[in-house]
Amino acid sequence: MPRPQPHLDEVLASEPGSHIAALFDFDGTIIAGYSATAMLREKFQRREMSVEEIAETAQVIAQHSLGQIGFSGLMTAAAKFMKGVDEQSFIDFGEELYRKHIARKIYPETRAIIEAHQAKGHRVAIISSATIYQIESTARDLGITDIKCSAYEIEDGVFTGEIVRPLCFGEGKVLAAEELAAEYGLDLDQSFFYSDSDDDIALLERVGKPRPLNPNMKLKAIADERNWPVQRFASRGTPSWIDYTRTIYATGSLVGAFAAGLPIWALTRSQREAVNFSMGLFGDFATAITGVELDVEGERHLWSSRPCVFIFNHQSKADVMILAKLIRRDMGGVGKKEIRDIPILGKLMEWGGTVFVDRADGKSAIKAMEPLIDAIREDGKSICIAPEGTRSLTPKLEPFKKGAFHLAMQAGVPIVPIVIHNAADVAPKNEFVMRPATVRVTVLPPVDTSGWSAKTVNAHVRDVRNMFLRTLGQAEESVAESVAGPAAGAKGEKVARKTATKRTAPKKKATGKGARA
Repeated sequence: MPRPQPHLDEVLASEPGSHIAALFDFDGTIIAGYSATAMLREKFQRREMSVEEIAETAQVIAQHSLGQIGFSGLMTAAAKFMKGVDEQSFIDFGEELYRKHIARKIYPETRAIIEAHQAKGHRVAIISSATIYQIESTARDLGITDIKCSAYEIEDGVFTGEIVRPLCFGEGKVLAAEELAAEYGLDLDQSFFYSDSDDDIALLERVGKPRPLNPNMKLKAIADERNWPVQRFASRGTPSWIDYTRTIYATGSLVGAFAAGLPIWALTRSQREAVNFSMGLFGDFATAITGVELDVEGERHLWSSRPCVFIFNHQSKADVMILAKLIRRDMGGVGKKEIRDIPILGKLMEWGGTVFVDRADGKSAIKAMEPLIDAIREDGKSICIAPEGTRSLTPKLEPFKKGAFHLAMQAGVPIVPIVIHNAADVAPKNEFVMRPATVRVTVLPPVDTSGWSAKTVNAHVRDVRNMFLRTLGQAEESVAESVAGPAAGAKGEKVARKTATKRTAPKKKATGKGARA
């Protein structure tokens, strides 16, 4: 059963309108843990901190933890380490930090609350004591353009070693919220503020709808006293031993499932029946042991046009067990060549009908997929392919490669799109542990490829990708974007980051408002 989400239900039932703000703290509220910790860990692993900097940083953090210095003192000490450093290096570092650490820490429940506020037309903003370099990439992912945060002083694109006052902390967050209210005509008395910390009590008291998320002990006590509704999330953060146990058993169950199929192979001499039994068993066992439930729409389309080419959007390592549970039998697949070298797992997947390709070598990949055409035509097998090529970092759909579409055309079979809405709730990219979740899946009607040709394939790829985008509630791809290709999209993203940087790093001495905006 889906877990209750009172905060989300409240938003869904709330009044629409741009006069209402939905304000979010960042650390502990949008993401699990602290982005500053991830930043320090990454710099330490890169060996970009001297012994003296490590010692002084540890001392300052200890003093802050003991209450000997406040947040201002902590930021002042951090700013000194940055004196003379080019700001662009921190912008780049923030992007890499997001890809390697922050993206997988975003609470899916908070993402859902943000999307609900956006659907209501509310003004969504992040108000955080963290810096723009920790926040901006996540904000872009979530579609949030308004950010108020603490800032380091910058002159001519270089950090001066000073901080911009007032910091976005305590009463500074109230000032930031009032700036937003004045700019957009917001009614803070009807607005929401989500936070995990009692440090934010001033802004929680200022808005009409204070909403503690994952509150610390002090904020939980205050919330109980004032009857503020509280919600906690366990989908991110430090996994429990149960989460590790589930994950290990689910991963290892692939070996057990194929072992269970060996007697069928031995007695019937049918490798196909043995693989079919093992595949279905793996899907059932792995989803059950991890606590993953499937909410499937259009399940009949999984069986109506076999053999076919199943295509799916790849969000998570959990996709393998989800697809095994859905498709169950007579399937083959495509995987990256690196998997073949994994002991046991590579051999099992190869035995089960997976073809391994070198994604960096297009010609080699096409040649390697030729046996799949025979598997479809002669053996009646369906092939399962992720046209994005790899797992996406966020729920946003990546560009599609054409291999699956050419395969369907050459084999003369339809394409069946499997749209996975939220498998990242189970395990986002780069995360080992899988956690319980209800995953929504939409199986779209088969797409006839009999009239397709090599000349028209680009249009067909765009049309099918737009089916995914519509189903996921994301903006569709235009003809112009399709012609421009992925490079144009990357260029557009770079321009967006540059614009955000200009707001935070004017060439003249940064002001408090300009640096936080």
